[in-house]
Amino acid sequence: MLKKALAVLAGSLVALTVFAAGAAQLRNSHPDSYTVHRGDTLWGISAKFLMKPWLWPEIWQANPQIRNPHLIYPGDVLNLAFINGRPALTLKPSVHREGEAVPAIPLDALKTFLKDLRVVNSSAVKEAPYVVGVEENQLRVTSGQNIYVRGLKSEPGERWAIVRPEHMFRGYDNDDKGSAVFADELWANAAMVKSPWEEDFDNGSGHYRRGKDLGVEVRVIGTAQVLHSGDPATLLVTESTAEIRSGDRLMPVGDNPYDPYFYPHAAASDPKDGRVIAFTDAMDAVGPHQIVALSVGAKDGIDNGTTFSVWHPGDNIHDDVASNSWNRSVGKRVTLPDEYVAHVMVFRTFDNVSYGLVMDGLRPVKKGDKIKLPL
Repeated sequence: MLKKALAVLAGSLVALTVFAAGAAQLRNSHPDSYTVHRGDTLWGISAKFLMKPWLWPEIWQANPQIRNPHLIYPGDVLNLAFINGRPALTLKPSVHREGEAVPAIPLDALKTFLKDLRVVNSSAVKEAPYVVGVEENQLRVTSGQNIYVRGLKSEPGERWAIVRPEHMFRGYDNDDKGSAVFADELWANAAMVKSPWEEDFDNGSGHYRRGKDLGVEVRVIGTAQVLHSGDPATLLVTESTAEIRSGDRLMPVGDNPYDPYFYPHAAASDPKDGRVIAFTDAMDAVGPHQIVALSVGAKDGIDNGTTFSVWHPGDNIHDDVASNSWNRSVGKRVTLPDEYVAHVMVFRTFDNVSYGLVMDGLRPVKKGDKIKLPL
């Protein structure tokens, strides 16, 4: 879906903060050399050599043999060497290089989220032009059909993105847990609710319409071109990834452009009550190469490439051994330690939330899991 190829990070951006997380340590089972294959990523290659793959810039930047140590291609051979006692990867380029340079992380998993998801102010959603009807009074339309939009001030020929609200991000204060962020799923069907982005009161979070408004997640589901101005205006749907219906909103094409340049690095400090708050295309949990929304963003100092460990909060159970009773589940409660489950790398940030890619893991990542400095 991305028309612009996503480039890997230029060598000049590499030597910033990676040393703060500790020196790169080689795996006991590391190879002495590795031939790059199609589908490889810098994270995956580095995981073959390093205990902490997010520290891969340490072993690339030490290589003085090539102008840009990140531009490696399938067929290239990487050899492990030691420069001043520190591990480094030297490159033997393939004679016949083919294909694209190896990216930092699996970019195919990010395309939809880089281009098609935005977090915007809720007032911007409320005030945005909206689809009031579709061609021949159908319930839904797709590419090649007309839609009718109210509140749109635009000239014929201009293009617009069609968006649908999906999550409402809210923050609240809790005396026991401190500040937190929750993502409430939205009903986005104007035929079913009074608003085309009504919050789901039965989503189980217990925070229906409560807490500080931190923004709305919207998904770009298509684009349309203005045929005739007016109120309503007539637009032709030029492309779509979902059926468009009454209540869908219009926003400028390319609003909030993403930054495709990033590399993994540890956060400066543990985020305050950082949590996994949402994911898409999954019900209960996600695994490697799937996307999660996190309760931290640019205002918390998070940028693209920030890497976290994900921890599942320890269960609160009864200590039936200490209770010295035949009855079960009556003893004093004790909270078990948090359990590490995965690593996640941020690839797109907004003010209060960010999207991250699950890089690896021992267990599924669930909503409410904590995020901390990487192990």
